[in-house]
Amino acid sequence: MRFQTPLEPARLLRRYKRFLADIRLEADGREVVAHCANPGSMMGLAEPGMRIWVEPNDDPRKKLDYGWRLVDHGNGHFTGVDTGLPNRALKAALEGRAVPGLEGYGTVLPERKYGAGSRIDFLLQENGLPDAYVEVKSVTLSRQAGLAEFPDSVTARGRKHLLELAEMARAGHRAVMLFLVQRTDCAAVTLAADIDPAYAAAYEAASAAGVETICLGCAITPEAVEVAGPLAFTPAVSP
Repeated sequence: MRFQTPLEPARLLRRYKRFLADIRLEADGREVVAHCANPGSMMGLAEPGMRIWVEPNDDPRKKLDYGWRLVDHGNGHFTGVDTGLPNRALKAALEGRAVPGLEGYGTVLPERKYGAGSRIDFLLQENGLPDAYVEVKSVTLSRQAGLAEFPDSVTARGRKHLLELAEMARAGHRAVMLFLVQRTDCAAVTLAADIDPAYAAAYEAASAAGVETICLGCAITPEAVEVAGPLAFTPAVSP
């Protein structure tokens, strides 16, 4: 999925109120406020001085003129920080039958109601196959070289999703927890059990109930973000 507007490099000055970031544009040195489309902790990705990439916009309906899209690690690797972007890229991959393990489904229905007042990210359907309920989590944390971790903060909502996926599996459907790693420097995914032991426990229970796990990487540049190939999943280390 290509960015609609060419990204511009900048330096992060500070992130605050979760959705705001003061930045300095490299092109002209102006200091402006950018929208940060990420409600998470962004551990390791919001240090002042980091080189980032932002997307300008001239939409009068938007209050801010820039949106923060990438962190540039300076070694040819990037991390995507927009939590809304992975689902858009994944939708295209699912519709193109390009996601290993899910390529048999021709109907892709985003944001369908299920469970106790929740919405599944994608409901996949195909004649002759059980419905597949796919919950997507954007993964951006990495505290060990080559290893991505989820979550980066305590997530009661994430635990609820696991419980509801387990119910779908028990009902005879396919239930899939899909970790989409928005980093180009990781080859494996694990659970950050020290950050949220309750989530790790809920994952183990869901897995025992039949919930599947798929881990995918992303190809990320200042021009586009595309879903890439599978990544390995390694068991969580108990805190």
